[in-house]
Amino acid sequence: MSDDFPDTLTPLIAERRGDLIRLTQDLIRIPTLNPPGRNYLQICEFLQARMAAQGWECELLRATGTPGDCAEYPRWNLIARHRGPRPGPCVHFNSHHDVVEVGHGWTRDPFGAELVDDRIYGRGACDMKGGLAASIIAAEAFVAAHPDHAGSIEISATADEESGGFGGVAWLAARGDFAHVDHVIIPEPLHKDQICLGHRGVWWAEIETQGRIAHGSMPFLGDCAVRHMGAVLDEMERSLWPLLAAKRTEMPVIPEGARSSTLNINAIHGGASEPPEGFTGLPAPCVPDRCRITIDRRFLIEEDIATVKAEIAGLLDRIRATRPGFSYEIRDLFEVQPVMTDRDAPVVTTTAAAIRRVLGRQARYVVSPGTYDQKHIDRIGKLHNCIAYGPGILSLAHQPDEWIGVQDMIDSARVMALVLQDLLVTAA
Repeated sequence: MSDDFPDTLTPLIAERRGDLIRLTQDLIRIPTLNPPGRNYLQICEFLQARMAAQGWECELLRATGTPGDCAEYPRWNLIARHRGPRPGPCVHFNSHHDVVEVGHGWTRDPFGAELVDDRIYGRGACDMKGGLAASIIAAEAFVAAHPDHAGSIEISATADEESGGFGGVAWLAARGDFAHVDHVIIPEPLHKDQICLGHRGVWWAEIETQGRIAHGSMPFLGDCAVRHMGAVLDEMERSLWPLLAAKRTEMPVIPEGARSSTLNINAIHGGASEPPEGFTGLPAPCVPDRCRITIDRRFLIEEDIATVKAEIAGLLDRIRATRPGFSYEIRDLFEVQPVMTDRDAPVVTTTAAAIRRVLGRQARYVVSPGTYDQKHIDRIGKLHNCIAYGPGILSLAHQPDEWIGVQDMIDSARVMALVLQDLLVTAA
């Protein structure tokens, strides 16, 4: 174990503190907004230049033909690789480089990357450019301490995690880019003393109720689809939400409320379309013949996706049996199965040991309420030895004035470097 080695990693990471801050700031200042997918090539080329200069093999990979990929917004990914002189396992750090929209409520420049009181502010600071920077610093310090390590280290910066990961990790996994990998750490912001074993499942769908258009002065000649949707929402309130609240999981999902199944109505649209900006006239007097809602159903590892879908279909069929003129359609949009790595998996036990050594306390095991790219590594790449571990506070993700703590990044980098030492030196 790492305790058998003198601690050469801590001083190497400490002396890279300024470099870690600058790297994080540089990454934040590249506004890789998704949608639509801005500046993906710029951030990949920036990382390529840094890592190639230190002897890393770098591949720039465009996920041509994936959702959102086009001439204006190509889906670029980077994989950087450092090979040791001896055979051994491959440890892969995967971070997404895209960030969500800025939104309102900021008191600082979202892409200014200000350093204030040991915090770096900016969109993507926490989710997850701070984690990406920490993994790079960890790997560089480890290579400096152990240039003769066994196996190989890979660091990827991938596209589109915020919109499903199909132009990033899903595409790489389908190509077989994880076939040779033994251990994966995804530095998502789950806090420096927590190991995230996986995530809940998700099903997105669109439900449409149908009616008949008519003039608003004679609504009895039509059939209002919005009223039909009102019946759907009422039935959800009376029967579905209580049913979901009663479902509980043994998965250690955080926060506590996410240990139950949940349903969110993302959007509702019915009747006349939104007028174009600047239009000041009145809407046409019509009975709406269509109404749609988009649902976001998060489900537990104990649940079956077929049962999850049947609950919604059964609810709608009950309404149809008692409500004259009621008809509907359900359209699947997206689904992901839950995943959870075993606590005795090698990457889990090694990371837990490193957390004990660096922080002096036991690691806490958690499961994420929402999905991230572990789903593709597990389901497409068939690699189950995968966790999320990284600096940052999850509740800061996607918020105004998002920030990452410098000391949290330093501590997480020490943990990651010790994991490399255990897997590529001690156990090799």
